[in-house]
Amino acid sequence: MRFIQAILLLIFLGAVGLFAVQNTDPITVSFWNWKTTGPVALMAIVAYLLGMLSGWTVVSFFSRSLRRVSEQPTARVID
Repeated sequence: MRFIQAILLLIFLGAVGLFAVQNTDPITVSFWNWKTTGPVALMAIVAYLLGMLSGWTVVSFFSRSLRRVSEQPTARVID
């Protein structure tokens, strides 16, 4: 199984490398007053990393909320 995973990883990395080599044309990305120019492959990698960061944040917020809701409430003493 590990051999198949290694082969799939190498195929994926080869496809990413091929994409990066073939897409060197510069593009400009604009957001409000902020603009940046770079190769298509670099912008795709940055967008992917930002998506991973935002997805990880949403999942951690959700799991923390779910954990808080599913915990047993502690007994409170009312004076």
